[in-house]
Amino acid sequence: MAAGLLALMLAFSHGPQCAKAWWVEGHARIAEAASQVLPVEVPAFIRAAGKDLGQISGDPDRWKNKELPHLRAAESPEHFLDLEYLEKADLPADRYKMLDWLKMKNRKAEIVGMLPFALLEAHERLACAFQDHRANPESAIIRAKCIIQAGILAHYTGDCSMPLHTTKDFDGKPDGKGKIMQKGIHARLDSFPEKHGITVEELARGLKPSNISSTRERVMEEILHGHGFVQKAYELDAAGSFEKPTVESREFVVQRCKRGVLFTSELWLSAWRKSATLPKPY
Repeated sequence: MAAGLLALMLAFSHGPQCAKAWWVEGHARIAEAASQVLPVEVPAFIRAAGKDLGQISGDPDRWKNKELPHLRAAESPEHFLDLEYLEKADLPADRYKMLDWLKMKNRKAEIVGMLPFALLEAHERLACAFQDHRANPESAIIRAKCIIQAGILAHYTGDCSMPLHTTKDFDGKPDGKGKIMQKGIHARLDSFPEKHGITVEELARGLKPSNISSTRERVMEEILHGHGFVQKAYELDAAGSFEKPTVESREFVVQRCKRGVLFTSELWLSAWRKSATLPKPY
C-alpha cells in the first residue's frame, strides 16, 4: 500500500486518533441545562443534580484515555455513526445484529460507529435505575446510581448534536489528490462552547421536552437531523468563523447545543416514564 494512501486512511479513521465531541465543559453545560428544563414529574434529585450530571457526562470521553487500550477500543465507536456507510438501510435490531450486518458488508464497527446502540442501551440502563428508585425512593445509593446513568446517557445525546459525529468526513474532506482539506475542523467546532462563553442559561432558555413514542425512531431522527448540518459546519469553518466567531457561527453552535439539551431531557423523561411500566427483573 502506498504511503500516501495509508496516511489518508489513518487520517480518516475514527480509531485511537478520534477526537471527542464537544470538549468536556461543553458536554457538562448541555447536561446541566437539560436538568433545568425537565418537568416536575421527574424526581427532584435529578432536577437538582445539574453540576453532578455535567461532571459525569464527561466520563465516556475519559474512557478513551490512550493508556487504557482495552476500554478505549471498546468505547471509541460508541460516539459516532457515519451515516454514509449505513447506505440508508434500516438500523439493525440490536448491537450484535449490527455487527453481523457490518461483517456482511465487510466493514468494521470502529470505522462505521455504534452511537445509536450506545444511546439505546444507556437509556434502558437509566430506566432500570429509575425503576429501583420507584421501589426504594429513600435510598441514597440508588439516587446516586440514577445520576450516574443519566450523566452517561447525556454524553451520547450531546454527541448527536455535533454534526461531525454523523459523517465519514468528521475531520476534513479529501481533495482527490491525497490531501485533506480543512483538517482540524473537528477540534475547532468541538471547542467552541467552552472557548466562546456559551452558558448553561442560554442553552436552557425556552426549551420544553416532548414525549417520545419510539426511542429507536427518536434516536435515528436526531442523528439524521445532525447530519443535515455537516455542510453548514464546513462552510462556517472555511470562513474561519469557528476560530474567530461571528454572530452566525455562534448562533449555529448555540442551536446545535440547544438541540442536544432538548434531546437529553427527552431521553431522561422517557426513561423515567418507562420505569413505571417495567416488569420486575427477577
